[in-house]
Amino acid sequence: MRMIILATAVLAALVAALAIDVRPSEAQYAAQFYPYCARYYGKIGGGSSCYFATLEQCRADVSGVGGFCDDNPWYIGPPRVAGYRHKNHRKRNY
Repeated sequence: MRMIILATAVLAALVAALAIDVRPSEAQYAAQFYPYCARYYGKIGGGSSCYFATLEQCRADVSGVGGFCDDNPWYIGPPRVAGYRHKNHRKRNY
């Protein structure tokens, strides 16, 4: 009887130790460093992929298969630099 109680206590301690060590998978962790996600849709269903460093890469991937690109909500990398935009000047008519 004493061995059963001891084995149960050891098993419970092992399960508790494993439960405390819960963390995201390697793939989920790596996706945090990419700023853009592709959201797919189509005849066979949908999905997503958050492994794009540029918006152009993402758009090329969804082109022809159906989908759109979006900001990665889990992105933790350095801040994205906004592209330079020219000021909209009026054309002069001479």
